[in-house]
Amino acid sequence: MAAVFLAVGPSSAAGSVSPAHPSPLGIGDPLFPQLGNPGYDVTAYDIAFAYHRQDRPLDAVTTIDARATAPLRTVNLDFAQGTVDSVRVDGARARFATAGEDLVITPSAPLPKGAAFRVTVHHTSDPQSGTDGGWVRTSDGLAMANQANAAHRVFPCNDHPADKARFTFRITAPESLTVVAGGVPGQRVRKGSRTTWTYRLAHPMATELAQISIGRSAVPRRTGPHGLPVRDVVPAADRARLEKWLARTPGQLAWMEKKAGRYPFETYGVLIAHATTGFELETQTLSLFERDLFTSGQLPRWYIESIMVHELAHQWFGDSVSPHRWSDLWLNEGHATWYEALYADEHGKASLERRMRKAYGQSDAWRAEGGPPAAPEAADPGQPIGIFRPVVYDGSALVLYALRQRIGRAAFERLERQWVLRHRDGVASTADFVRLASTVAGRDLSGFLHPWLYGRKTPPMPGHPGWKQTEKETTKGAALPGARAGRHAERHAVPWAVKPG
Repeated sequence: MAAVFLAVGPSSAAGSVSPAHPSPLGIGDPLFPQLGNPGYDVTAYDIAFAYHRQDRPLDAVTTIDARATAPLRTVNLDFAQGTVDSVRVDGARARFATAGEDLVITPSAPLPKGAAFRVTVHHTSDPQSGTDGGWVRTSDGLAMANQANAAHRVFPCNDHPADKARFTFRITAPESLTVVAGGVPGQRVRKGSRTTWTYRLAHPMATELAQISIGRSAVPRRTGPHGLPVRDVVPAADRARLEKWLARTPGQLAWMEKKAGRYPFETYGVLIAHATTGFELETQTLSLFERDLFTSGQLPRWYIESIMVHELAHQWFGDSVSPHRWSDLWLNEGHATWYEALYADEHGKASLERRMRKAYGQSDAWRAEGGPPAAPEAADPGQPIGIFRPVVYDGSALVLYALRQRIGRAAFERLERQWVLRHRDGVASTADFVRLASTVAGRDLSGFLHPWLYGRKTPPMPGHPGWKQTEKETTKGAALPGARAGRHAERHAVPWAVKPG
């Protein structure tokens, strides 16, 4: 999949690193300047892990196929939290060094522009420090939570959603454990007391969306719309208890297909992990959920189902169509929140209009503290998930509500379907969305959408002249959207006027 790279300044131009003085690069993303690397496009990852136990690093081999988009004397990969044993480029040993969170590789000969090349890295992958993302320790194994900038804490990669690629995972683990990864299963080989499991994704994927589950798991299977294979991963001891939730997925898939078109991938399912993450996550084809969401008894059933729909909607908005840069995050979270809220509204559980009116009242405060939807402020140092603020959830769903008010329901629904169809398996930007919205509406909407997307103040809501800003107090220090009672911040918005339980 062709990468869409951001502007790179002269100091970080491709191939400018001296082999004798390695330094970290980046592609100039406003929110994560050091993420990603210029000069090449990854086409495929083949990643092999050997799991021993939770408290030991995994042995790993990451093979990357790429094509040079500029002459390269060195190749930078994002990688941290592991030890590199050796590197080869096209089979020949290559020198390597670390610089910041980059692995800087010097091939035996420079790579010309247009050259296809293969990098093979033998390394470890350390699950010890899960607080920064990457590997998540569960009650009996591991799972992944790589959003937004943590995939390179698991494996060497070009860690930016603008460079999507195809993935193959090969995981070796004790035979007593079950391994499931995104995509569909391939060959499974048992050798002695260990089994190697293979999974391949048929569609390109951003690094932040990778998922592997290792543990004592059950894998219930069922069929979704059009015969879609649906497989879930749950703690084996909780299979019966969680079945009522798992059984909801085929209906949720059918509901989303009516809104956004055919499901874009080869399989789907939910991974319910016995772990504490503080959020749920839309990892591609296998969304991650905390077990406690379903078992605590603190939240109404309809609300939990709407959160399941939120992660499902991301398979279209964020996974199939990924952001060009992290400032386009509103396209992911605004859409997922929109369908979460619409699902609750259409099932008679929470009014969409009431939720949007409440969001409108708080929108100016959200923009003041986190920036406007399409120009969010960077997170505080050391807090990368700080970019997941209220303004990119309900504050961005509010933009979609305003757009529907302006162009009408029928045009809005056409826009949604055309958006995911036109950019399927690719990346897209806010400017792309504005252009397509204008095309579908038959008139230039840039003047209307620009203040909604980039303004520090919230514009008047079409059709609701009486809506006013009501939230005057600061939201600084408040829980992020969706914080559940007694838990740390989550990434989803609890419907207004709904109290847990």
